[in-house]
Amino acid sequence: MTLNASKLAVGTIIVGIVVLGLKWAAYRMTGSVALYSDALESVVNIVAGFLALLAVRVSMKPPDANHPYGHSKAEYLSAVAEGAMIALAAVLIMQEAYATLLAPRRIDAAAAGLTVNGVATVINLIWAGILIRGGRQERSPALVADGRHLMTDVVTSVGAIVGLIVAQATGLLWLDPVIALLVAVNVLWSGWVLMRSSIDGLMDAAPDADVLRKVEAIIAANGAGALQAHDLRMRQTGRLNFIEFHLIVPGDMTVSDSHAICDRIEAALGSELGGTATSIHVEPAHKGKSGDVVEMPEL
Repeated sequence: MTLNASKLAVGTIIVGIVVLGLKWAAYRMTGSVALYSDALESVVNIVAGFLALLAVRVSMKPPDANHPYGHSKAEYLSAVAEGAMIALAAVLIMQEAYATLLAPRRIDAAAAGLTVNGVATVINLIWAGILIRGGRQERSPALVADGRHLMTDVVTSVGAIVGLIVAQATGLLWLDPVIALLVAVNVLWSGWVLMRSSIDGLMDAAPDADVLRKVEAIIAANGAGALQAHDLRMRQTGRLNFIEFHLIVPGDMTVSDSHAICDRIEAALGSELGGTATSIHVEPAHKGKSGDVVEMPEL
């Protein structure tokens, strides 16, 4: 695993523990179920941090006899597990909010509690930005998923703080559990989005159209000497891009010359996209197709 990815994963755990301590203190100071829901989500953040650290370490293992394509999908499994834990947290929040809605509680030391919670929220906001940016640079789905989850946590925290300020100003105690219920719905939605994107990775979903267009442009720019490329297929697994396509060359071209073109294209794809595993099937001119193909520049 890279040193930077490891530091980010460990940092997530440390930040999660600090934020949980602050949010739990805010809940204990106020007795607010909305702040309780915020603290409970931080528990998920810590567990998710441990999962991300484990997933990053496993994903960086080199291919072996049982896993010839590497271990990158471990990060998707981590993200799916995190989504499931988020859903569980949402259910627990709903239970507590419903009980409080039936018997509203008075909120104590609101100003102090909201201040402590606000400090925790700012810490989460800063770390979420660092984690998303670093996760993208490291091409780590687990770290990016953690960052997005933290950003969702920030949104729910801000909503809880604003809602409690309104509840204190109006004296409407039932707003506290209602806010907690809204937090739970938002948490549940974020868990679903996270799981859906991770499942797409596990199912080898095709990348976005702009990524495919970039790959086609790289092939065209570096395929001089060939005639066309077709049947392009691509999947992204963590840090690796798996690319395969058919390359049409003149029928009288030597194996050595066609191999040189393939080497040039593979090197360009690796340089532009980062980690790549490219498979190119070379075919003679009469195997060419019309329609959705990549035309090569003339020599």
